[in-house]
Amino acid sequence: MIKGGMNTSVIRPLSVLATEVRFDVDKMYVQLSDGREITVPLEWFPGLRKATDKQRKSWRLIGKGVGVHWADRDEDISVEGLLRY
Repeated sequence: MIKGGMNTSVIRPLSVLATEVRFDVDKMYVQLSDGREITVPLEWFPGLRKATDKQRKSWRLIGKGVGVHWADRDEDISVEGLLRY
């Protein structure tokens, strides 16, 4: 039995997923399944900032879009983490 005033958390699946990733000189753009696009500075991700263009383009979606992975850089970024920034 849960009494009033007690904090509980419910784990819900992420309803928005990454669908595409692209870069320019100093920013990363992540297209989301709901039509939004997140733009973040590469300064936030030193591993990707130091990567070559070829390495940056070599990404794959994790969990159907819950996150993005770069095998060459051993870098993972979650959509949830990007949305929190």
